[in-house]
Amino acid sequence: MDRHLRNKLLIALLAAALITGAVRLFLPSLDAAASDAFYNRPGARDGQILVLGMDQKALDLLGPMPWPRYYMAEVIGRLNADPANAPAVIGVDVLYVGESANPDADAALAEACAYGRNVVVACAATFGSALVTTEEGFYMDERAVLAFDRPYEALAAAARTGHINSMPDADGIMRHALFSYEVPGLGEVKSFARVIYETYCEARGEAPLPAPETQQGFFYLPYSALPGSYYENVSFVDVLNGEIDPAYFAGKVVLIGPYAAGMLDEYRTSIDHAEPMYGIEIQANQIDAYRRGYFPAEAGDRAQTALLFALCFLAVLLFLDAPVLRAAVLWLIGCALWIGVCYAASGAGHLLHLLWVPFAISAAFILCVALNYIRAQGEKRRISATFGRYVDPAIMRELLESGGAAETLGGKTVEIAVLFVDIRGFTSMSESLPPATVVEIINRYLTLTTACIMRYHGTLDKFVGDCTMAFWNAPVAQEDPVFLACEAAMDMVEGAKELAEELERQYGRGVSFGVGVHYGPAVVGNIGAPQRMDFTAIGDTVNTASRLESNAPAGTIYISRVVADMLGKRAVTTSLGDSVKLKGKAEGFEVLRLERLKR
Repeated sequence: MDRHLRNKLLIALLAAALITGAVRLFLPSLDAAASDAFYNRPGARDGQILVLGMDQKALDLLGPMPWPRYYMAEVIGRLNADPANAPAVIGVDVLYVGESANPDADAALAEACAYGRNVVVACAATFGSALVTTEEGFYMDERAVLAFDRPYEALAAAARTGHINSMPDADGIMRHALFSYEVPGLGEVKSFARVIYETYCEARGEAPLPAPETQQGFFYLPYSALPGSYYENVSFVDVLNGEIDPAYFAGKVVLIGPYAAGMLDEYRTSIDHAEPMYGIEIQANQIDAYRRGYFPAEAGDRAQTALLFALCFLAVLLFLDAPVLRAAVLWLIGCALWIGVCYAASGAGHLLHLLWVPFAISAAFILCVALNYIRAQGEKRRISATFGRYVDPAIMRELLESGGAAETLGGKTVEIAVLFVDIRGFTSMSESLPPATVVEIINRYLTLTTACIMRYHGTLDKFVGDCTMAFWNAPVAQEDPVFLACEAAMDMVEGAKELAEELERQYGRGVSFGVGVHYGPAVVGNIGAPQRMDFTAIGDTVNTASRLESNAPAGTIYISRVVADMLGKRAVTTSLGDSVKLKGKAEGFEVLRLERLKR
């Protein structure tokens, strides 16, 4: 496997693991809030469920609760007075546990419920931990029924019963409803809302829709109404005092329960974290959910974690090495697609964590952009270290801006113009002058040749003794590399005349150059051993340029026919035919002397 690919896969695995862990650890509350807002959207109501509130108006007129049971008996009696206009079902969200101090009131309430046979009253269990013994052994039941509050005997016989137990999630939000539980000695006790719904279906002659699938008795409650949606400002006391026509409630579900602040029956729900919802309204939302038959199931955390890891791994692979703009587009597409998937899945009855994937993709995007930036800076430093000594600053800037050296660093075949320049008579000069003087002359000469190469945007390949090698059209492509090389050659020859006069005055010895220029294919790149590499060019084109230079007399520039043809009318040349024999070249290789350029 390619080393770069292996490293990329390793980075993706580590990043996916890190981001997945961070999402699971730090995102639950934020994801829950976002998912609540996304999945619980209020819809239009059909008016079949009405809340008859035991509200502040009733408290002001009747006094604090508990009220005498006569009041509830009177209200139920008024609602059911005309069987043709009676409610389909009356749900009483009040615990009437045990006989009161007024037997007549207890009897009146039971008789009122028995008359209409459409009343559902509340019961509730107290849960806790208990040790359960079985034939196989024993275990600790964390949700054992320790106590059960049920209506007094006469009321239980006259009305149907459903539990009103509710349990918020760990963050205090009511997202789930308890469908039923087992009570020792009594069997299954269904929820208050479910019993009301089944009674409603019976009154309408309809078959109830199937019950939701549960986990440990709970199911996700899809709210369809906000706080206050079922309450139409009809007070319990309005019916009690005969101020409203009971026909208003005909054929509907009438829910009677606490509807005032301070009655310890308010909850934060997933449809609205800010405004509390009374317990009777939560029951109304449950009934509507049963009527719709829509019970989305939350996808398992294990499966979603595995999917999250896989998508995060894929995102890192896509973002690594990608340009920022393309990565940003992929990031936006990924987030939008996930939101669409969540929406479609909810319609099909499956709830996914809304923010897990967008958060993970965003984290992967930020991480990869940072890694790409760090890598780019490292690449720039590497390019600077590799080419800073060889190329013109303008070329260096182009390399850094384009990143175009990445391929060149590995070596590739490029059409280049190659220039060699050498001092004529260097051997005799070095024998007749002190070493320090020779070094001084060499340095002056190399300074001149380097300046000419850089002036015309060439790449300085190397110094070999008194010889300088340079090339054009690499590491970045250039327009007219042959003309640039020949301009540098002409400047070298002209500069050598001035340098020769200066050195003659100082040391009694001048210098002159021979130059060779050729154009053709060569392998360009970092060549050498792992411990020591040089950016250079190799191949027949380089050898030919070197041999042209070695045959050029002092103050002369030899070029090949291919160079002359590329210069065209911009150059004045003199053909030497094949009179100049180049080592390794077949007969007929034409050499030309470059006289001048038409700039």
